[in-house]
Amino acid sequence: MRKSAWQWMHTELESLKERAQFRYLVDSEPQGQGWLLRDGRRMLNLASNDYLGLQQRSGIADAWMGAAASRLIVGNNPVYRRFEEEFARFKGTESCLLFSSGYMANVGVIPSLMGRHDVVFSDRLNHASIVDGIVLSRAEHVRYRHRDLDHLETLLRKADTGSKKLIVTDSVFSMDGSIAPLRELVELKDRYGAMLMVDEAHSGGLYGEQGQGLVHELGLTERVEIQMGTFSKAYGGYGAYIAGDEVLKQYLVNKARSFIYTTALPPAVIESVRLNWLQARKEEWRRKELSRKAVWFREALRQRGFDTGESESHIVPLLLGSNERTVRFSEKLQQAGIAAVAIRPPTVPEGTARIRFTLMATHRDEDLQWAVEQIDRAGRELA
Repeated sequence: MRKSAWQWMHTELESLKERAQFRYLVDSEPQGQGWLLRDGRRMLNLASNDYLGLQQRSGIADAWMGAAASRLIVGNNPVYRRFEEEFARFKGTESCLLFSSGYMANVGVIPSLMGRHDVVFSDRLNHASIVDGIVLSRAEHVRYRHRDLDHLETLLRKADTGSKKLIVTDSVFSMDGSIAPLRELVELKDRYGAMLMVDEAHSGGLYGEQGQGLVHELGLTERVEIQMGTFSKAYGGYGAYIAGDEVLKQYLVNKARSFIYTTALPPAVIESVRLNWLQARKEEWRRKELSRKAVWFREALRQRGFDTGESESHIVPLLLGSNERTVRFSEKLQQAGIAAVAIRPPTVPEGTARIRFTLMATHRDEDLQWAVEQIDRAGRELA
């Protein structure tokens, strides 16, 4: 798909093979009593970290048996491979690689792709895990104003033409509910020879005809090099993924430290995620209901004079400004029976403290109406 763009990856992987340092995943399935089935052969397991043998107890523990090691040691249960193949087909990409969490994906992927002589361009409102991944990479960290394409282009134009360039953005911004201009970002990264990484944590399951994400809905799958997403939001589970070309997967297996040096997720977690994912795919009504309720809720607040910022999604911030007012507002809402957490710096920029509301497809209309009334009352009392 992007063979020339990934030539540096191919070169590095060939170098690893020549030095006998190339890592690859081999299916390993526990067989009990210290044995496992590895690559189709029954072997005595002398590589596990299950030191007390507690994973081999009978009963309910069997269903939640952990991997007991990194997937590159003896922890690569076939469950992972099957789900990765299935999910890659769903995303329309060549490959998929599972990570233990979205944070571990971002702090593993960015440093594996970018280094000291490279440049990462990041939206100022990107999630903290993206920021941490850039810091760990030691690449030059260039932040552009939120969704400001002119500013980003100016920065891209100034960048060293000899360095690798990566643009990273959330698709739906977690504290603002705003949506990244992905079509325009694709045009810019093509124009300036950059790669684009899109964090679909808050759009996966919600956009696209079956919830493939915003990249898919906009028809950009072939043009976005790296898609990251989580199973802990719309899918109601745990874990994360990177979707892209097969060479990207191989490269991450060999370079992403947060993948190489961590114990894999329990297979039961993957199976539960898969069931939720299959349900989400076929139940389109959930996406439609969430969209309808988010539009109504956001407009109801705006009509009452509240500032919901640039929200255009199921995440609706109530921008209040000062930390003190936000805390008091939060306390009033919680006294009224609404779980409303005060979001303050450093999670959000100074002077933009807020209450962050997130809608669910299963919220009842009458409950949302009641919530708006409580928010309105609290606002009047604190005016």
